[in-house]
Amino acid sequence: MTARRDLLSLARSTGAATSLFFKDIGQGLLVVSHNTLALLGLAVVAVIFTFVSQSDLRHRLEGQALGWLHEREEARALAQGNTLFNNSDPDAITRATASNPKDLPRQQAAVAHWLANRYKVAPEPISRLVQEAWAVGQRAQVEPTLILAIMAIESSFNPFAQSTMGAQGLMQVMTRVHNDKYEAFGGNLAAFDPVTNLRVGVQVLKECIQRAGSVEDGLRYYVGAANLGDDAGYTVRVLTIHEQMKAVVAGRPVPTAPVIKPLREAVAPSPGMMPVDLETTGKEDQRVAMAR
Repeated sequence: MTARRDLLSLARSTGAATSLFFKDIGQGLLVVSHNTLALLGLAVVAVIFTFVSQSDLRHRLEGQALGWLHEREEARALAQGNTLFNNSDPDAITRATASNPKDLPRQQAAVAHWLANRYKVAPEPISRLVQEAWAVGQRAQVEPTLILAIMAIESSFNPFAQSTMGAQGLMQVMTRVHNDKYEAFGGNLAAFDPVTNLRVGVQVLKECIQRAGSVEDGLRYYVGAANLGDDAGYTVRVLTIHEQMKAVVAGRPVPTAPVIKPLREAVAPSPGMMPVDLETTGKEDQRVAMAR
């Protein structure tokens, strides 16, 4: 009996010790888990704080992620045979020099359609130029139809036109003579931006008219024929188109006759020299090409 009691007592002691052992292990694991989670949380907070506080690092990582996604999309597109994927440019529309003729006032729309038909160009870019001519002409106190007439005779609305003497763009401004006027637009290459060329051309035209005292004589200055006996019919041709557009504005029918291309080099033998000094206009060697 004594031996049996001793065995039972030993079994109970062993069970109690085993239970306490596993209980201690469980509590230890729980404490370790809590501490590990706390440390992990602190690490996450530290990383987030570092990431937020260093915007350069954040932007760099974002850029790398976007670059990787873009590369993956390119690879997928190329795998599908879409070789034009890299040429996409959703912002191209913002650089287009064009307006819907339907958005123009009636008179401006009529001029735009007349010019488009006469010079065989799209009405949308012509509409944008008509808008600009009206806006700039009002500020400069120059008739917009005169501005458009000069563009018609000078370049037939080709924004990339260039004469052998270096007159460039819609209004055939001598860029090297008037490079100071292009500084506000970023430099001489802006001569091939249609709107910029128009604005600079109107500045030159306004100066010519002010120097000469009249529109007719101002046109002779503009083309570089102020000191010449003949302007090769330039003034008459510009004023003819000018009057035709005024008739269009008034609502009168004007035929779109065939266009005779301008002879840009027929006016002055060496156009494009420095602007005229009115005090020295009597000198035979003084060249007065303000624009060309």
